[in-house]
Amino acid sequence: MKEQKHENLYDIVIIGGGPAGLSAALYSGRAKLRTLVLEKGEIGGQIKITSEVVNYPGIAMINGKELVSIMKQQAVSFGVEFQTAEVSKVDLKSDIKIITTPNKQYRALSVIVATGAIPRKLGFEGEQEFAGRGIAYCATCDGEFFTGKDVFVIGAGFAAAEEAIFLTRFAKNVTVIAREPEFTCSKTIADKVLAHPQITVKFNSEIQYVKGNAVIKEAKFINNITGETWEHHASESDNTFGVFIFVGYEPLSQIFSSQITLDQWGYIPTDENMLTNITGVYAVGDIRPKRLRQLVTATSDGAIAATSCEKYVEDKKHDLGIVIKHELAEQKHLTVHLSRDSSTKNLAIIPRLEQSSTTQPEFHLNTTHDNVFDENTVEQIEYVLSRMTNPVSLSAILKPDCKLSDEIKLFLEQLVFATKNIQVNIFNIGENKELEKFLINTPLPTIALVGKDNNLTGVSFSAVPVGHELESFILAIYNASGDGQAIDDALVTRIKNIKAKIDLKIGVSLSCTMCPELVQGCMRIALLNPNITSTMIDLAHFPDLRNKFNVMSVPALIINDKDIIFGRKSINEIISLIENFDEVTK
Repeated sequence: MKEQKHENLYDIVIIGGGPAGLSAALYSGRAKLRTLVLEKGEIGGQIKITSEVVNYPGIAMINGKELVSIMKQQAVSFGVEFQTAEVSKVDLKSDIKIITTPNKQYRALSVIVATGAIPRKLGFEGEQEFAGRGIAYCATCDGEFFTGKDVFVIGAGFAAAEEAIFLTRFAKNVTVIAREPEFTCSKTIADKVLAHPQITVKFNSEIQYVKGNAVIKEAKFINNITGETWEHHASESDNTFGVFIFVGYEPLSQIFSSQITLDQWGYIPTDENMLTNITGVYAVGDIRPKRLRQLVTATSDGAIAATSCEKYVEDKKHDLGIVIKHELAEQKHLTVHLSRDSSTKNLAIIPRLEQSSTTQPEFHLNTTHDNVFDENTVEQIEYVLSRMTNPVSLSAILKPDCKLSDEIKLFLEQLVFATKNIQVNIFNIGENKELEKFLINTPLPTIALVGKDNNLTGVSFSAVPVGHELESFILAIYNASGDGQAIDDALVTRIKNIKAKIDLKIGVSLSCTMCPELVQGCMRIALLNPNITSTMIDLAHFPDLRNKFNVMSVPALIINDKDIIFGRKSINEIISLIENFDEVTK
């Protein structure tokens, strides 16, 4: 049979970038198969928000985000491609599988489904109404908002037990409400919860409702054995309390339901080789029905699926006479891809100078040293900013006797010390009336981005943009300097067609792993449309704003100081939220 060349055909497309998908990517990349990973949000899945991973063989303890970062690095070093995009449709029954996203179609000989699952909602009265205002699903992101307050944790599994312990760092008291007669996680962590002096556990119990006004004021619980009910009311001093829900996950399998066989709970059954009912289509990780949902079983699934897939792909290429062009990426350790939003290509893969290192550096502010940026961070900043096509400067408006102002000043001074590509101007309130007038709706102190010809860009940071948000900050500077990251023409047209004046405030916590996607999407939109302004706000420093909008969860998107939306959003979703705003009514 005559060979047919298919330059736009992948051997494997992996849908989902959690540990199972990353493990599959690593194994398929090593097998020199042309592999693409599609992930709608940030790479890593649920494990990335885990503060401590202590049960992965060979690693005594590691941060979840750091672990998945290393896993992605490994896959990239073997030539695996990554794209941030949400799959909207699939056609899997032919020899050539078609995977459709809002901006592009991908073709592949095989598909590995690794979409995982999302936190399950309970559906009790008030759960939806108070989401973001007392109801939460991520202790790492939202725990700090309940400092000194009472917190309830709903659930009996590993996540509930682990997060209950984590929440004792902030909460006055933690009460676990478990429907089961005992914990369903390992005895080791269950015993730690039961022995913790700040934690009370109520088994055989459920939450019935939460009530309040702008925030939760009251909750009712029931003991399912005795029928006894009791209520909890927020104290006058606390004003509210928190309810964190960890009751398992719902499989993200809806888009496959018309083609792949699902079980009664929506999971995708497979054989021992991870093969579904469709030839050439495999499923791995939490999307499968399984007894143990752990990191180690997810990575095992991925490895099995990739090796099974390898044999299938080679046979299929032989049968169809297909040659797939695939240039293996240079094998060296790499750092971060500086792109998360669903419309952009990766800005760059930044080579490390020390190729022997096996860990990925994090952007951070180190206030214990003369230079607050470490060497690896300086390398990354210099690499990105050296690619600017036009100069960008930063203008800060600071307030006297303000801790955040002092921290911003230190940050900017050290940024100038770390890179010669950025000019910084620092003003105290009253020293630059024109700038203050432009920033009249922006919480101060703040850092404003100034673009070509000293034009204000509409992008600002009312925060010290470190932790997870330094990446957002550096990307905003790069995007403000010229064409910036590649973005789909259709999305650019939609953004530029927005005529209403739109002000976007993104309330974040610097420890939140879900915030950067929303921040980067809003910043990108503001830089493309002069009618739109966007400010990232560290809510820890702006309690009045937090209280005004009753924000108790991040990320929180405040539109025109009126509407508030909680949760991570892709750039497509942000555009959909704002493109139909009526300037008069909003």
